[in-house]
Amino acid sequence: MDFALIMFVALVVTGAIWAADHWWWAPARSRRADGLKQAGQDSSAVEQAGRQPLVVEYARAFFPVILLVFLLRSFLVEPFRIPSGSMMPGLLPGDFILVNKYIYGLRLPVINQKIIGIGEPKHGDVMVFRFPGDPSVNYIKRVIGLPGDKIVYRDKQLTINGQAMPLSPAGDYTYTESGDHLIFAKRLNEHLDGVDHDILLSDLAGSGTLEFTVPEGHYFVMGDNRDRSNDSRYWGTVPEANIVGRAFLIWFSWDTVKGGVAWNRIGNSIH
Repeated sequence: MDFALIMFVALVVTGAIWAADHWWWAPARSRRADGLKQAGQDSSAVEQAGRQPLVVEYARAFFPVILLVFLLRSFLVEPFRIPSGSMMPGLLPGDFILVNKYIYGLRLPVINQKIIGIGEPKHGDVMVFRFPGDPSVNYIKRVIGLPGDKIVYRDKQLTINGQAMPLSPAGDYTYTESGDHLIFAKRLNEHLDGVDHDILLSDLAGSGTLEFTVPEGHYFVMGDNRDRSNDSRYWGTVPEANIVGRAFLIWFSWDTVKGGVAWNRIGNSIH
């Protein structure tokens, strides 16, 4: 479901009703009410003739609210929910995040066309984008490769343009998957071109060596839960036109394992 399109349609419909009432319907009602008054009709009939229809009342009430939300979501910040564990341990299923919509440039809503360039994705950014295989679905991954970068992923070690990204142990990590399936993983801190963040590696055997050069206008992305992430290693790169924005804050979190609000996660920055 394209929520931006739904909001745009609602904005157009409520705005059109409000404008039509202001320019045509309201003056017609006023003339009709004045005519009844001059004809000596009782006050209830005059009031009924000049009364604003219910659909117009709703349009006038909802139009400014829809307009404000539409502008905020389109150009400033947009909320998203983390649906899976592909970005663990930093982001958990049940996290609700805010995404900066203007940091990579202002885009026209619905068609996602950039109109003003402000910045570009950098190594280590946690980026939300429209999945190339189905643009109606939003994905969130970490930016690993920029246009022109040569990416090598060998034995779970990431190398960018010939430079290995340092890894340091950060302890063991366990979590449940699919309700009661316990997963054991190693937590490591990865230094990605100046950005320190934690990743997870399981005991699964490596998938060999991946070597990839990022095309111009595209970005190579990976999940932090490296062995349980559907990312650029499997379906390719993200075109610049599919970018939504950069995730920067967890504004709410629901503990999907224990149930209840995860208060200690609310307000955490995303890096």
